Parts: sequence; structure tokens; C-alpha cells
Amino acid sequence: MQQQKVKKIPMRRCTGCNEQRPKRELVRVVRSPEGEVSMDLTGKKAGRGAYLCPSAACLAKARKAKRLERAFGVPIPDGVYDRLTEEIACAEQMAREAAQGEQ
Repeated sequence: MQQQKVKKIPMRRCTGCNEQRPKRELVRVVRSPEGEVSMDLTGKKAGRGAYLCPSAACLAKARKAKRLERAFGVPIPDGVYDRLTEEIACAEQMAREAAQGEQ
């Protein structure tokens, strides 16, 4: 009898709520080697990464406590926070629509 392999699910910690979740459920923010901070939707950009839950509450917590700035060691421009807010709002909307479609 052959045993089936159990696939390991990579876990990451949200910088906002400090909760561990599967990597695929989180949004990655990356600081490139040049020092530019941006969102990484593919999860493959080179640079230092930090993860956030796709919720406005986690982003607000991370912004208030300056957790992204601490993780990257550079100040985060307001434009990056604005873009993160827009992307997370889109993700929340898509999750709501998917939940309504299942009902």
C-alpha cells in the first residue's frame, strides 16, 4: 500500500493583524532592490516582501503602527497606501460577489 503525499501549504503572517494564513490568501507588498515599494500581485517580484490580509482593517492597522515601514526599513509614500487601499477594496468586492454566487 502506497502512502499519498500531503502537500505542504506555505504559511505567512499578516503584518496588520499578526495572524498566520496560507500564502495564497494574502497580498504581498515588496520593496525592490532599488528601494521602490509596490504591490506584487504575482508573488514573484524580486525584493523584500511583507504580507497583508485582503481587508481594509488589516491595512489600517499596519499603516497606523507603521509596520510596513518597519518591515522594509524605508518610509512608505501615501501613493502606495492609496493603491493598496484600492486593490484591497477590489479584492473584498470580488470575495463578496463570489460568496453571493455560491448561495
